Amino acid sequence: MLTVVLSGLRTRWSAFAGSFVALALGVGLVATMGLGLASSLDAPQRQPERFGTAPVVVRGQDTVTVDVRRGPDTARVSRPLDRPHPVDTALLRELRAHWPVTVAGGPDAVGVHGPADAVRALVGARAQVLTGDARRLADPRTERDAQALIALNSLLGTAGGVTSFVSVFVVASTFAFAVALRRREFGLLRTAGATPGQVRGLLLAEAAGVGVLASAAGCALGAWAAPRLARLLVDHELAPAWFAIGEARWPYHAAFWTGVTVAVAGAVAASRRAGRIGPTAALREADVDSGVLPAGRRLLGAALLLTGAGLLVWTFLDDPYALLKRKTYTTQPMLLITGVALLAPLLVRPVARLLPLPGATGLLVRANTAAALRRTSAVAAPVLVTVALAGTLFGSAVGVTTAKGAEAREQTAARYVITPGGGDGQGGGGHPDSRGRSELDARGLRAVAGATVSPTGDTSVFVRDGESALVKYRARAVSDPAAFADLARLPVLAGDIRDLDDRSIVVNEEWERRRVGERVQVWLADGRTVTLRVAAVLAPGTGDNGPYVTMANAPGAVPDRIDVGTAPEAGGAALDRAMAATGGTVRTADAWAAETHPPLSRTTRLGLLLVLGIALVYTVIALANTLVMATSVRGAELGALRLAGATRAQVLRVVTGEALLAVAIGALLGAAVAAVCLGGLAAALAALSAPVAVAVPWGVAGVASGACAVVAAAAALLPAWRLTR
Repeated sequence: MLTVVLSGLRTRWSAFAGSFVALALGVGLVATMGLGLASSLDAPQRQPERFGTAPVVVRGQDTVTVDVRRGPDTARVSRPLDRPHPVDTALLRELRAHWPVTVAGGPDAVGVHGPADAVRALVGARAQVLTGDARRLADPRTERDAQALIALNSLLGTAGGVTSFVSVFVVASTFAFAVALRRREFGLLRTAGATPGQVRGLLLAEAAGVGVLASAAGCALGAWAAPRLARLLVDHELAPAWFAIGEARWPYHAAFWTGVTVAVAGAVAASRRAGRIGPTAALREADVDSGVLPAGRRLLGAALLLTGAGLLVWTFLDDPYALLKRKTYTTQPMLLITGVALLAPLLVRPVARLLPLPGATGLLVRANTAAALRRTSAVAAPVLVTVALAGTLFGSAVGVTTAKGAEAREQTAARYVITPGGGDGQGGGGHPDSRGRSELDARGLRAVAGATVSPTGDTSVFVRDGESALVKYRARAVSDPAAFADLARLPVLAGDIRDLDDRSIVVNEEWERRRVGERVQVWLADGRTVTLRVAAVLAPGTGDNGPYVTMANAPGAVPDRIDVGTAPEAGGAALDRAMAATGGTVRTADAWAAETHPPLSRTTRLGLLLVLGIALVYTVIALANTLVMATSVRGAELGALRLAGATRAQVLRVVTGEALLAVAIGALLGAAVAAVCLGGLAAALAALSAPVAVAVPWGVAGVASGACAVVAAAAALLPAWRLTR
């Protein structure tokens, strides 16, 4: 058996080349992403910067702790505060009475030059005492780096997941098609006395051999690519400047054995089909496919389609907001993609009829495409993956951000919106306060006749969800409730936002306690507890609808956005001077909504292009491998066409047309999957009372389809050119 396997690998190296390259690339990408993940999860400990010379740092409390019920027991749950407590004046005075104290960059932490045990005994439970490497927790950069690493983990995890999915898809498709081309060979083996088990064992052994060699090459590729990926991420500000690949070894083991498993698993279904080939297959001359969709594949494809569609509907009914999240619209389409791909042989003929192909050449192209279902399905399947991912990923991302921008614009009647220099209304620019946050000054605007001025700031609130969870909500703090009510156009379901005051709160429909007039216990941004009355309930929208509180219930919040409405007689030089005096950037409401909610941020675009690029590379490999194999064994068929009177140019047009038609079928099936997913997104936005924005990424899908068409045409044309000489 070993001799037969090695001989087969040597003589059919061209048939295995595509699988080898695809698998090696997949293992290399998995190793690269794994090394990146390992490095982000085990980031090097950085030296404290803010209080690097002080042996002890005293920091205000930075969490809120609440008792919740976990079954019959009581548990304590902690959540981080947006703004750590300052070191109170009395404690600071006591510390200074005993040791030298360093204050740097704000009152939330101080450096103490004294023995740690003595400092800890003095401070007690009034604040945190940090020593050693823990002192870096007082550095502002530590939190920013942590957020950057979370985003990096999400990016690398998504790319690794797509890599695994597409590599399994491509390898399984390639092995299945290779088995179809070797029917006569397996029939001869059966005629020579080989048992079905031996035929299956031969295929699995070949797959294992390819898997081991490709996985080893992929690990070497990952070792080379990972440091370069790290530099690329740093250069594009997707990772902290200090990020580098560490010394972890588990990603290599995970990638290697994943590659071997993928190769063997991809060949399992094909080996079962090969084992069922009888000796009479050696006598077959016709190339018309029959029995290409066994009952097991039909059932699995239907089950995946129903599961994907059912999951989409269930998510829509249970939590439509989940359909707006990247994790959902990245992973859910994979079930539908796999289901459609498994059923592709059933769909080829009806879809081909939808595409007009004039003339005798078109008639022959359509007939050959319908007859060679395995070849057409093997070509269409990877195109389906690429187009579907392009449509769902880019379409969903652009649709969600477009809906957010439209929603933000609809919710204010302001003529102008003033934000700090960063322009996003969430900090960065303006007049920095003692904690480095941006604060806008609205006093001059209030003196302008005919102007309605509504300053708001960023804050957070915490509330129990049932008895077992503590949920943190990002909230807006309102300085002037009357002016806010005049300019806000919120989707109110019950109550009236004009009733908002220092003893009430505006919530959205996601809250457990949401009846108007009901009282709810809330933990504020500094951890204090208050009980507030529900003044109004809002539709959830795209996620930014409330809650709203007044500045009295937003400790530490400062105005970082000013909505300005003007009467017809207001304006002129006085208004311009007052807006300039706020210290922020003045934009019309339309310009503000457009700039704060671009269709795709640079980071999101790079991440999506990385994922789509992986899928496209795999598709190119699969197309080239499948069409080269398929066309290379069509010598007799193409020769018969020449004998029937077809010119060489006509034969080449037929072969190219078949490849392009298969690509078009895959593109249509991928577009159908994308349409279903984008339809679910649109329904979710409507259910959330948000603007419905369906963004069809014609450009991205067109480029992906065009690249597939060019590769398919070239891969079919070159061997056909050689065969028709």
